[in-house]
Formats: sequence, structure tokens, C-alpha cells
Amino acid sequence: MKISLLLTGNELMSGDTVDSNSAYIAQSLKDLSLVPYIKKVVGDDTPLLVSSIKELSLVSDVLIVNGGLGPTVDDLTALALSQAIGSPLVRNADAYAKLNEWATRRGFVMTESNLKQTNLPEACRIIENPVGSAVGFRCVFNDCLIMCTPGVPSELKPMVENHLLPLIREHGSIEATSHITRLRLFGITESGLQDTVNEVFPNWPADVELGFRVQLPVIEVKFATVGDQFLELNRQWAKKFETHFSDYVIGRDSTRLSQALNNALSEKGLVLTSAESCTGGQIAAAITSEAGASSVFEAGYVVYSNRMKQQSLGVLEQTLIDHGAVSEAVVVAMAEGALEKSGADIAISISGIAGPDGGTDEKPVGLVWLAWGQAGKIHARKFFLPMGRQGFQRTATALAMDLVRREVLGLPTNVDYFSELKKKRIAN
Repeated sequence: MKISLLLTGNELMSGDTVDSNSAYIAQSLKDLSLVPYIKKVVGDDTPLLVSSIKELSLVSDVLIVNGGLGPTVDDLTALALSQAIGSPLVRNADAYAKLNEWATRRGFVMTESNLKQTNLPEACRIIENPVGSAVGFRCVFNDCLIMCTPGVPSELKPMVENHLLPLIREHGSIEATSHITRLRLFGITESGLQDTVNEVFPNWPADVELGFRVQLPVIEVKFATVGDQFLELNRQWAKKFETHFSDYVIGRDSTRLSQALNNALSEKGLVLTSAESCTGGQIAAAITSEAGASSVFEAGYVVYSNRMKQQSLGVLEQTLIDHGAVSEAVVVAMAEGALEKSGADIAISISGIAGPDGGTDEKPVGLVWLAWGQAGKIHARKFFLPMGRQGFQRTATALAMDLVRREVLGLPTNVDYFSELKKKRIAN
């Protein structure tokens, strides 16, 4: 089956937006043992879009058009498809109903610009968008299944999994005999995983394809087999892998690290509090991004300055003078203060030097101290994360959540995180 991708947008042509959507689509097509045939990127130009749709539909079984579904004048996909297939634009009743529901739920008043998103080629049927205001749409032209999708990645991804892949199977009469198991891991590198698999599982079966995909801050490991006769083999080897790497496995499918932490807290009936300096509230933001977070999190403290560490959490001035803000003594005091102030069961605290300035020979940029635990049982660890400021904050936030997850589940917290990073640092 030949599947082509047509991506549209001046921002893609200029480099203002990096194309991550085609990579995601290509990765997802692997679940059907397919790879893209042609990928084409064009700007917001109606004649060029029309000619590209016609051209690609003649040589493809499936054409996925990405982008150009919004409410503004430069969103041209519906118009271009209308002209390419010779089907007039009409107000699509299903698209209108979805937009009305989306607007009502948010208390928005639909404008003429919004309503533009409901004008679709008459020959098209909608593809539901569970996130955004613009539905996708599809038709068959020149025996090619054409599917138009939004350019916003958070809107595209659930549409690919829930709608595009099933439609491709149906259009191509692909038997749904591909079996995929996905595990999500944190705290180990891709090469570390592969080296361990080579050592521990030298007889890994050829019929179980093993694949790794970095989705920061986690790694997704995929086990793929084709044919019902290999389903049990898939399950057996996925289980062997999961058992061996159990300390690092945070869940299956699309499990997020914050979701895994919240699930662990909920399972044990614990409430967490956070005390953050260098991460500026990112730990609390990650935890509360998950539905149901109120049952496991009530309060967090962002104490960026020394004055606020003293005033909000009761860290002693002398402790700060003697040890400095980035120290074991201070993060332990921050965790104790957060527990006392919030009445929570367990705390996580963090202080570090995110850079690019502020480091010294004794305490270089990238140094971070974490403390976690319950009253009377506070633990602390030091890490060195030699990376840019945003990468530092993102990685430190992930480490903090995982340490609490491990503590709650009774897993080791002295794990040698990202050991390869340390080896590279020493080698250099």
C-alpha cells in the first residue's frame, strides 16, 4: 500500500515551525507495517495545493493532508480539496454540530471565522477531532483515500490512533493481525536498554520486533508481531522484558510519568506536596495536569529566593549561610517545611543551578539537590545535569517525580539514572 503525506503551511516552508507531524505519522504507520511513499511540503498556495492533491492521489492508495484546517484566510485545505475533486463547499451538518458542541462546552460564541471550519467539500465525511475545534474530513478520489487532518500535534495524535489507522486498514483490506505491546520506561537510555537486552536476552525471537522511541522524558518500547499465531509469543516476551526492567517501567501504552506518580499515590492513599526552587513550579504543574490530581495533591510551594525559603517554609537563615541554597541541608529543610505547612503525607523538594550563569567550581551549573519522603524519613540525592536550562528543568522535574514514585511503591531509589551520561562526562 502506497501512503503519501502532503503537509501545508508557510510556517513549515520558512522553518518557523519544525515538522514533527510527519515523523509521528510515519512512526504510527509502522503499526501496520507500512512506511510513507512520498512526503511533500507546500506553502499556503491554493493552486499548488490543488495540483499536489491531484498528482498524489493518482499515485497513492492513501493521501494524508496535514494542516490548513483553521479559521483564518491562510487555511486553504478544504477549498483546495473542493477544487481538486470537483465537489462544492457546503456547510457540513456534522462539522457544524461538533463545532457548536465544542463552543458551547467552553462558553464561546461562534464567529464567521469559526464557521469557516464547517464548510467542507460535499463529497467528504468528517473525522472526529476530540481536542480542537476543526474536524478532519475524508473522501475517496481516484481510488485514493484522502484524509485531511489538523496541523496542531496535540489534535493530530489522537486522530491518528483512533481514526486514521483504522480507516487505512479498512481502505486497504489490511487484516488486523498486527499485535503491538507498548511499555513506557524512565531512567535508562536507549543504548543502555539495547545493550542489556543483548546481554540478558541473547535468543530474542526474530518474530517479535523490538523497537525503541524516545518521547522525552520517557522511552517507549514496542513489541510487534504479525499474525495471530505469534500473539502469545508477543505477550510472553513483553512480560519477560517488563519483569527484567520492572524498576524502570512506569506503565503501558501512553502512560505519562506524572500519571504513573499520581496512580501510585492514589493506590497508597497518600497526598503529596512539593517545594520547588530551580524548577519554578513545573513539578506541581505536571502533577496537576492529570485528571483527579486533587485527591493526591493539595498544595505546592515555589520558593525561588532565599528570603521566601525562610518565610514560606521555615528554612533557617543559618542553614542557608552555612550550606548555600543548593545543598542537602536546604532541600531537606524545604521538604520538612512543606510537610508541616501543608499537612501532606509525603514531600518532594528541589534546589539547583539551572544556568547558564550562577555556577562555581564547587557548585557548577547543572548541580541539583532533591529531597523526598515522609516526616522523620527524608532522603536526599545530588545529581549533575550538564544541559541547557530548559532541559535541566525538564529532566530535574522528571527525576523528582520518579523518585517519589519509587518511594511510594517501595522500589529502589538509589538507581543509577542515565549512567551513560555520567560515563560520557568522565570520558570527555
